[in-house]
Amino acid sequence: MQEILINWSPQETRVAVIEQGAVQELHVERTLERGLVGNVYLGKVSRVLPGMQSAFIDIGLERTAFLHVADIIAPFAPGSRSANSAATPDRDHRERNGPAVPIERLVHEGQSLLVQVIKDPIGTKGARLSTQISIAGRLLVFLPQDNHIGVSQKIPNDLREALRQRMLALGQAAAAAENNGVVPTNTGGFILRTNGEDASDAELAEDIAYLRKTWLRIREMAGIKPPVSLLHQDLSLLQRVLRDLVNEDTQSIRIDSREQHEVLLKFGREFMPKAAEKLQLYKGERPIFDLFSVDEEIARALGRRVDLKSGGYLVVDQTEALTTVDVNTGGYVGARNFDDTVFKTNLEAAQAIARQLRLRNLGGIIIVDFIDMTRDDHREQVLAEFRKQLARDRVKTTAGGFSQLGLVEMTRKRTRESLAHMLCEPCLSCGGQGIVKTARSVAYDVLREILREARQFTPREFRIVSSPQVIELFLDEESQHLAGLSDFIGKPISLQAEQAIGQGQYDIVLL
Repeated sequence: MQEILINWSPQETRVAVIEQGAVQELHVERTLERGLVGNVYLGKVSRVLPGMQSAFIDIGLERTAFLHVADIIAPFAPGSRSANSAATPDRDHRERNGPAVPIERLVHEGQSLLVQVIKDPIGTKGARLSTQISIAGRLLVFLPQDNHIGVSQKIPNDLREALRQRMLALGQAAAAAENNGVVPTNTGGFILRTNGEDASDAELAEDIAYLRKTWLRIREMAGIKPPVSLLHQDLSLLQRVLRDLVNEDTQSIRIDSREQHEVLLKFGREFMPKAAEKLQLYKGERPIFDLFSVDEEIARALGRRVDLKSGGYLVVDQTEALTTVDVNTGGYVGARNFDDTVFKTNLEAAQAIARQLRLRNLGGIIIVDFIDMTRDDHREQVLAEFRKQLARDRVKTTAGGFSQLGLVEMTRKRTRESLAHMLCEPCLSCGGQGIVKTARSVAYDVLREILREARQFTPREFRIVSSPQVIELFLDEESQHLAGLSDFIGKPISLQAEQAIGQGQYDIVLL
């Protein structure tokens, strides 16, 4: 069974997914640092790199975005060829014979392109783009440049063909309605999401109409706005909770903001009525994340060491190229012999590793170094348990077998920054070898701590003592949030900068 907790504040939205009483996933979206995946831009080609078969696209961000030739579906620009027009000869050739057309024949410097972000900027890398636009709805994903009808792999095979035929008929009917009863050559493609399996024709038709209208608006904007413009923005994290995280196992969705509860309830009733029925306003005195010690889990997820109940432990190291997970027996000596000790530690580690990947949002190449096992049946059971736990992940994962060195190589799809990269930054004091929380993360911790203490104590004034970086943030970008909190608790809040205090440290003095 699953529960979803939403902690909302004007500066940050945090969502925790709880399964079997433990935190499995954490999603964070900050008002000033909102993710870009799903956004559609009218970009401008700034540079073409034939040697890499890639191009850099200016979409108005600090770093230019990256477009690989494999992600170019059709070379179209607003005002020239329509995205729904017949495929170009180059595209036809590429579809028949593979990606034979070089990128320099598809795009050129200064060209305008309609592009969508498929990966957020990560580290020093810019956003990754695609020219194949996909628009997600409640039940469907719309592919306006494609005629393909797909069905979620989680839907049983014996139902897929019937659902595909229903979708084909509904899509053609919607396209004909827009073209005076004539079905165009390209009606657009759809992928039926898992939660659309039991949807009625009326519900599917409503979602199709919403998605086609959204695409029409994007195309109209592309013809009006200048290059390097945002044309469409994906839903906020609050709205994506109802669209992406809720499933039939979800018992409740609790949110601690009355205002956002009303906004989300209105949105849910219109687009996701079944999910909206599970939405609840949390009215408890304790902070909502205290119910399952979520903040403590976040603190542990930012550390290298993860202790196991048996006494063993994991060491997680995240690097630029890959993530390594090392399993150690530690103080576990409870089994009858050494082989059983290793086996039981590895079994527990398999479950813990799968959970840590979700909680930390680790992606890319991951190498797991289980403790060496001499028996083949032990290795097979550990690998089977590991794959079983990975199957629960909503993000695509692939895991191979044990290598000759006894390592398990796996990948997990990465579209956004990991939890550590989102909440922390390299520590200048230690030469980049460690990490500390960002000044904004510390500032938000301070705001939450003041709110928590205001419920227990009634001082004349609260004084924040912290590093100059944190105090500067409160005086500038976060001044409105600090003033809002002061008004809410009815107490003045003063600031005091101390050079000797590290960026991740602070004190709240009650006066």
